[in-house]
Amino acid sequence: MFLSPNHVVLGLPLCLLPYIVLRIFAARLQSSNKKRRTAILHGLGRPNSQIVGFFHPYCNAGGGGERVLWTAIASIQRLEPDIVSVVYSGDTDSTKELILDKVKSRFAIILDPSTVHFVFLASRKLVEDSSWPRFTLLGQSIGSMYLAWEAMSLLIPDLYIDTMGYAFTFHVVSLLGSIPVGAYIHYPTISTDMLARVKTRTRGHTNSGAISSSSILSRGKLLYYRVFMYYYALSLQVASFIMVNSSWTKNHVDGILNHSDALLDAAHTFSPLLFVRLLLPFRFRATEARIVYPPCDTREMARFTLQGRQKIVLSVAQFRPEKDHSTQLHAFHELLETHPDYKSDGALPVKLVLVGGSRNADDAARVDNLRELAKRLTIENQVEFVVNASYPVMLGWLAKASIGLSTMVDEHFGINVVEFMAAGVIPIAHASGGPLRDIIVPFNGLPTGYHAETPTDFADAIHTALTLPAEEEFALRLRARTWAVQRFSEEEFEKEWNESGWKHHLSPAQ
Repeated sequence: MFLSPNHVVLGLPLCLLPYIVLRIFAARLQSSNKKRRTAILHGLGRPNSQIVGFFHPYCNAGGGGERVLWTAIASIQRLEPDIVSVVYSGDTDSTKELILDKVKSRFAIILDPSTVHFVFLASRKLVEDSSWPRFTLLGQSIGSMYLAWEAMSLLIPDLYIDTMGYAFTFHVVSLLGSIPVGAYIHYPTISTDMLARVKTRTRGHTNSGAISSSSILSRGKLLYYRVFMYYYALSLQVASFIMVNSSWTKNHVDGILNHSDALLDAAHTFSPLLFVRLLLPFRFRATEARIVYPPCDTREMARFTLQGRQKIVLSVAQFRPEKDHSTQLHAFHELLETHPDYKSDGALPVKLVLVGGSRNADDAARVDNLRELAKRLTIENQVEFVVNASYPVMLGWLAKASIGLSTMVDEHFGINVVEFMAAGVIPIAHASGGPLRDIIVPFNGLPTGYHAETPTDFADAIHTALTLPAEEEFALRLRARTWAVQRFSEEEFEKEWNESGWKHHLSPAQ
C-alpha cells in the first residue's frame, strides 16, 4: 500500500520532531561535556590539548586490530605530542596501567601515559554475538549505537575514529557530538559475498545449514540483508575519511559507499523514514576508502634464522569462529593419515601448534571444543594449544616453526600471514581475501607461499612445503621475508596513516 501525498505531508512534522528533540539533547550534552573534558585534560597535565577518540571496545584483546590501534596512537605521540588519544574501551575489568603494560608485552609498543586516557564503557556486552542469538548483525549494530551514546555521554572528543568496524556508531557520534568521524575498517560488517552466499544458499559461518536448506528462510534472510546493507551504507556515508586494510576490503567498502536501492530510497524520501536521512551530516563525506596496510613488527622477526627450522606447523590467530581452527585440525589429521611418517612414531614427526588469544567465555569454550575435536581425530598428542601467549612467547614459536597456517575464508587482511613471512615461516593461507590478493603474491615473479581451500588442499600444501629441496626452501623463505619487510612494516603503516589526512579533519578544541 502506497502513502498518499496527504500522508507524506502529515508525516514530515512527525519525523522532524524526534530530530529536533535529539538536537536539543545534543546541545545540552555538548555543554556539559566541557566540564568533563577540562577535568580529564587537567588530570593528564594537558589542559590545552585536542582529543582524538578511538572507539575500540576490545582494546585489550591483543590481536592484529589492536596492533593497528596502538601503532596509530604511538605515531600520534611521536608526531603530534600535544594531542591526547582517548580509547573508548569495554575492558572494565582492567586499568590503564595494566592495558599499557599488555601493549608493551604483546606488541613491544611503549606508550606515554600522559597523552593516553581510557573511557571505560559498561555496556560492551550489547555488541557481543552471544547477546544476539538471532538477527545478530542487527542486534550488535543497535548495541553499538547504545555503546556510542554511553561513550559520548562520558566524553566528546574533537575527532572520532572507529578502529573496530562499528559504523552504526557514526550517526550517534555525529549527531550528539557534532564532530567529524573517521574509520579504519578491517572488514565490512556486511558484504556482497555474504549476500551471494544467502542467495545461492551456500552454507557457511554467516549462513547456517538450517537457513541454507530452506528456500523460504533464505528469501527472508536475503530481504533482511538487503535492508541491513542499505542502512550500513548510510552509516558509512557519515564518515569524512575511511582507511581500510587491504584491496579486498577496499573493493567492498567502495561498493557499499556508493550502494543504492531504488525501492528503499523512495521509502526514505516519501515517508516518516525521512528522519533517517536527516541524520546524515552535510559536511564532506568519503566516497572511497584508502588502503593503509596494517603494521607488522617486521624488524625483530626479520632477524630470525631461515635455516634449521623445526617440523612445526604454526597457527597464530584469535580463537574466534571465523578463524576456522577446526579446518586446521582436519587438515593436520589428513596430513598424518596420508603421510604416516609425520606421525609421532614415524620417521619425520610433525607438530601442530595453535597460538591465539581468548577474549571471553565463548572463546574459552571454543578452545575446549577444539581440544575435544583433536581427541576425536586422535591427533591430540601432536597438537598444542597456546592460549593468550605473551609477545615474546609468540615470537619464540615464529622463530622455530617451519610452516604457518591460516584457514579463515575471506580474511580481510591477514597480519598473521605477514608475521609468518617476516619470520621466515612458509605461509599457507586460504585462497581468498587479503592473503590471496595482497600478501602471498609473487615477488620478482616467484612465489612467496601457498594457497588452499579444502582440508585436503591444506594437507597437500603442508606436505609440499615440508619436502622442498633445501636450496628452494631457503629461497622461498627469503623471498617471502623480503616482500613482507618491504611492504608491511610499521614505518609503511605510519607513513600511509599520516598521509590519509586524518589531522585535517580534527575540529578546533571545544
